Amino acid sequence: MSVRFFRSFHGRFTSAMFAPRKPRHPALRALLGVVGVLLLAVLLVAGVFVGLAMLAGGLVARLLRRRGKPQAAAGRVVDAEYHVVPKAGEPLLR
Repeated sequence: MSVRFFRSFHGRFTSAMFAPRKPRHPALRALLGVVGVLLLAVLLVAGVFVGLAMLAGGLVARLLRRRGKPQAAAGRVVDAEYHVVPKAGEPLLR
C-alpha cells in the first residue's frame, strides 16, 4: 500500500466521523433544538444553586471561625476625634 492511500484514507473518514451534522427532518431538528435549550436551562439553574451553596458554605465557615473569639462589648468602644487631611495641591478653605 502506498503512502498516498493512507493520506486519502485519513482525510476522508476522520473528517466525516467528527463533523457535527444537523438532522434533515424538520421535526427532529426542532426537537433537538428544544432539548438543547432545556439542557442549557438545567445547567444554568444548577450553576446558580452551586454558587448559592458555595456562598452559604463560606458564610457558615466564617461564622464558625469567629465562634470562640470574643467580640467587642458595648462598653469597650473607643471614642476618638479626627480631622480630614487635605489632598496635596488643594487650597485650604479656612
